[in-house]
Amino acid sequence: MKVFSITPDPKAAGLSEVLSGIDQNGRSISLPVVVEKPLTLFLNGQEIVTMMTIGDYPDYLALGYLLNQNMLRSDDEVTGIDFDDDLGVVVVRTERETDFEDKLKKKTQTSGCAQGTVFGDVMEKFEDIHLDPTASLKTSWIYSLARKINQQPSLYLETGAIHGCVLCEEDRPLIYMEDVGRHNAIDKIAGYMWRHGLSSTGKIFYTTGRLTSEMVIKTVQMEIPIVISRSGFTAWGVELARQANLTLIGRAKGKRFVCLSGSERLVFDIDPATVPEESPKHQRKAAQ
Repeated sequence: MKVFSITPDPKAAGLSEVLSGIDQNGRSISLPVVVEKPLTLFLNGQEIVTMMTIGDYPDYLALGYLLNQNMLRSDDEVTGIDFDDDLGVVVVRTERETDFEDKLKKKTQTSGCAQGTVFGDVMEKFEDIHLDPTASLKTSWIYSLARKINQQPSLYLETGAIHGCVLCEEDRPLIYMEDVGRHNAIDKIAGYMWRHGLSSTGKIFYTTGRLTSEMVIKTVQMEIPIVISRSGFTAWGVELARQANLTLIGRAKGKRFVCLSGSERLVFDIDPATVPEESPKHQRKAAQ
C-alpha cells in the first residue's frame, strides 16, 4: 500500500465548527472545535450501542466495532451496510442470523473518552491469539513514523480534543483515522482492514491516545504485534500486553520513548542523540 492511503481532512464539512469566546486576557477569540454526534449501531434487527463520534467512515466504524466486540466473525458475509446521516443510524446486515441479547446484558464502561463500551467477556478471544514472535521494530521507524504522522494535516493538530490512530508498515503510515474516542479510531481501522482483506502481518499500530486495557485488547484481537503511543500507559494495559507478548511503546515524542513490554522486538539502529526534538507547531493543538 502507498503511504497515507487514507488521511484526515481537517477541513471536511461537519467535522468541526468555529466558536467564539475570550482568552485569559479577556480578548475575543475564535477557534475551531471538533463536532461530536451520536451514531446508533444495529446488527441485523438488533440495536447494539450508541456511540459518540465525529461521523466520518460510519461503515468502517460499525464493522470494526462489531469485530472487536466478537459479534462479527472473520468469515461472516456482510450483505449490506445502510447509513442514515439524518437519523444517526448505521445498520449492518449479515447472512448469518445473530442474537446477542445475553451478551448485551453484560455491559462495561471503559476508560475510553467519549464513553467506550464493551459487552460480554472482553477476554473471550484474547488468550487464544498468538502474536508474531518474529516481528521486529527498528527504533529509526519509531522516530520516522512520529515525524510523518505529526506533520500530516489533521483534526488532532487543528482542534485538539480528538485522537488519531494509524496503521503502519515499517516506517510507512498507511491508514490514518481520527475520532473523539481512541476506541472509535482503532475500530475504524479494524473495519477498513476487514473490508479490504488487509493482513496484520508486518503491521504496526500507532496512536495518540493512552495505552489502556481496551486499546491493548483491541490491538491483540487485530493480531497486530506492535503498538506505539504518544501518550502513557495504564498498569492493566501493560499487564495484558506482557501476557500477550505485545510490544508496547509509549511516551514516544521527539527522541524519547519508553518500552514496557515486548522489548525483544526492538532493533536499536539509530543514536537518539541524532534525532531532533519535536517542533512545538506539530504538537497537540490544545496543549500549546
